Amino acid sequence: MTNPKVPHDDNAPSNLQKDPEDWVTKDEPMTDAQKSYLKTLTEEANEPFDDSLTKAAAAERIEALQAKTGRGQ
Repeated sequence: MTNPKVPHDDNAPSNLQKDPEDWVTKDEPMTDAQKSYLKTLTEEANEPFDDSLTKAAAAERIEALQAKTGRGQ
């Protein structure tokens, strides 16, 4: 749902679609939510889990593992 007090441009890029490499916080450690979901995905995909990933690297790894496991589609 959009906020009626904020002008909305349907053609503007969404932050949800922003490339993780463009994130201001990309070099910070991954969030607890990312860590938890990544742990689940790596277990399902029989892949190694790396708890030292940055936010951007974790987002990219999650996307790759979602494709491999069929989650998030």
